[in-house]
Amino acid sequence: MNFLPEILLAIFLVGGVLATISWRKKKPDPDTIFFCLVWSCICLIFYFAGIEMLNGGYFFSLPLAYLAVFLWSYFKNKARLLNGVLFNILIFVFGFYLIYNVSITSSIVAFGLLGLALVLLAAVLIFGFVSLLIFLYWNALIVLRKESHSLANMLTLLLAIFLTIFLIYDFFIAQRLPEWLTMILAALPFMMGYFALVFFNFLSVSILYQFNHPKPNQDYIIVLGAGLLNGDTVSPLLAKRIDVAIKFYQHQIKVADKHAKILMSGGQGLDEKLPEGVAMANYAQAKGVAAADLLIEDKSTTTLENMQFSKKIMDQLQPLPYKVIFTSNNYHIFRAGIYAHQAGLKADGIGAKTALYYLPNAFLREYIAIVALHKKRHFIICGLIMALFIFLSVMSFFIG
Repeated sequence: MNFLPEILLAIFLVGGVLATISWRKKKPDPDTIFFCLVWSCICLIFYFAGIEMLNGGYFFSLPLAYLAVFLWSYFKNKARLLNGVLFNILIFVFGFYLIYNVSITSSIVAFGLLGLALVLLAAVLIFGFVSLLIFLYWNALIVLRKESHSLANMLTLLLAIFLTIFLIYDFFIAQRLPEWLTMILAALPFMMGYFALVFFNFLSVSILYQFNHPKPNQDYIIVLGAGLLNGDTVSPLLAKRIDVAIKFYQHQIKVADKHAKILMSGGQGLDEKLPEGVAMANYAQAKGVAAADLLIEDKSTTTLENMQFSKKIMDQLQPLPYKVIFTSNNYHIFRAGIYAHQAGLKADGIGAKTALYYLPNAFLREYIAIVALHKKRHFIICGLIMALFIFLSVMSFFIG
């Protein structure tokens, strides 16, 4: 067997990764990992296309065409759930292509990737539900120990309790109910499956959205506000959002010699002594940002208003088109991107890191907010699922 293609692939992969790390001259960070992943994908595309063409096949053009569709949709508007759907379909398309590639080329690389995917799928199917329950309870205990006991911080615990109740029902109660009622309640797992699929698509596109790389040529950087400590002090969570903006602001001055305006966006809550935008600007000035480069929006109370009111300020200062980005916490930037689009802003976000233990709870909260944005659509789909199972129950009752 000729292993020359695999040897060349390994050389290009390792060489590209080492070159990327050397070029960035720093320990692997999200950006470095992103460049390495892109290079790896390029190498694999050329490898699979090459060995398939040597065997007289051109089926690789189909996943490539679908990849082009996904990239077109993603770069047209990064902040939409459709991108998550397209990306996950792309994974399945590539999986079927690997099966085809193995069948005609006997490629050890394709066989290895396919085997790894099957092992991961089997692990999820065998241990997924139990592992998920254990993880949710464990994470809930950590969050409750380190954060306040608010409803927003109890989402992983509530989900774990709900799944536990469903498990008890499925194993001990369902068999004791009348057949017609069991048939109706069978709609519940299908609804759960539907919302799990929506969550999977949301999580996929949220992760993709983390890899934004805005060019250092921005006119404005919007910092989205959050609650203040003791009514007048920037919280650690909010400070991270501001720090990310300052870091980009300083980087842009260094590489492009261009000063962006940092627009602090946040109104004054009932329990706050001053508007969030003012407290944020004071924090940025203490960090060395010139007052001339700071703008304040102090009327907004929601993320959508952050975007709308900030746009009004920027429109008054500079005619369109201007270049703008926004900063928030990494779990929040995808939904903020949706609101930016609704406000008429062509802006993408960069996210501040969040403690790992808090991410599951935070993403669940974002997911609920995303579902609420499209509640009519989800209500209709759940209604259709329930109607179907009621119909099946009625048919079963009369036929039986």
